[in-house]
Amino acid sequence: MEYEEIVMQIIVSGGNARTHAMTAIQYAKAGNIAEARKEIEKACEELNKAHEVQTKLIQDEAAGNAREVTLLMVHAQDHLMNAMTVKDLAQEFIDMYERQLKLESVLAQ
Repeated sequence: MEYEEIVMQIIVSGGNARTHAMTAIQYAKAGNIAEARKEIEKACEELNKAHEVQTKLIQDEAAGNAREVTLLMVHAQDHLMNAMTVKDLAQEFIDMYERQLKLESVLAQ
């Protein structure tokens, strides 16, 4: 597989993970915590795909098969880190919305 294709896999998986994380926040905001948690799981699956590709590149480099660091690779790494951050924040939002729903339920009684 060509280097550019490998890098694009990181970008695509990172983008998919970010999309799932943002969707999770929207579900949680609407009160659908179960669906929000499903979307977080999908985000985690996409991040795992990206990490597998990244790990392969790191192992290749450690074995002496270093590749040139291109702007495309820098962009891919930026994309991945952004997706990881959004996923972590989405998890916090879900927990916060779940807590809010529970408190509202208690107060409504």
